[in-house]
Amino acid sequence: MYDQISSNKFRSAALMGVFVLLVVGIGYVFGEAMGWSYWGLLAAIGVSFAMAWGSYWYSDKIVLSMSRARLVDRDREPYIVNTVEGLAIAAGLPVPKAYVIDDPAPNAFATGRNPEHAAIAVTTGLVEKLDRLELEGVIAHELSHVKNYDTLVQTLAAVLAGTVVLLSDWMLHSFWWGGGRRRSSNEGGGQIQIIFMVVGLVLALLAPIFALLIQMAISRKREFLADANGALLTRYPAGLAGALKKIAADNNKLRSANKATASMYIYNPLKDYRAGMNSLFNTHPPLDERIARLEGM
Repeated sequence: MYDQISSNKFRSAALMGVFVLLVVGIGYVFGEAMGWSYWGLLAAIGVSFAMAWGSYWYSDKIVLSMSRARLVDRDREPYIVNTVEGLAIAAGLPVPKAYVIDDPAPNAFATGRNPEHAAIAVTTGLVEKLDRLELEGVIAHELSHVKNYDTLVQTLAAVLAGTVVLLSDWMLHSFWWGGGRRRSSNEGGGQIQIIFMVVGLVLALLAPIFALLIQMAISRKREFLADANGALLTRYPAGLAGALKKIAADNNKLRSANKATASMYIYNPLKDYRAGMNSLFNTHPPLDERIARLEGM
């Protein structure tokens, strides 16, 4: 477990470094393509460092806002508070803040840069459709992510990937509406600018894929480890296994789900893509394998 924690801390630093390099590359190519010279590079460097710094300190708040999560009402939803508090104490963790997403689709995620600044969000559908042991299994799974520092890696990946997608979309719109308006006065410069425009267009199209691959570089083993640690915490693997079955069988789609944050949930809110090449980009391990491992414990 301690090796996993150290590995996740290293991955967090590496993830931020790769993100900065990717954004700087996008900014440099975009600046050259639009005839802005080094101003595009300087702007990209500023944006990349600002986003990397902001995502480390505020990514949990960003993700909770994107997911439309609200702070749990202790009077209306005491069971959620009591479950989170009880399991956190049993795990030897500071009690994380509990949030609720008003959505019938059953799901949950954890976020936060460390156990002292963690939060767990569950949907109303999860609370309504799972029994007590199943809900405890899900929350124990999320607490395991907190303890292993998976939440830092997951949250950074979600925010940074979303930033890259937005930058790429902005580049594409700029090329479409304003590309080529500023040309160099000499023929050689104009040819170089055209080359940069082509490279920029390709980069704008491929950057979101790069961002997704960065998320995929975060090993899927973290889900298996969180499943095992969660089952160890509750001493009842069948609870989490039953919860995963119910979550997967539910037909409701989480309204606030998006590709940037999908990897953070206990089960892909966009549902599993099992066929063809799409399975390579799935953010979660095969559900059948997760359940089989839990039932074999």
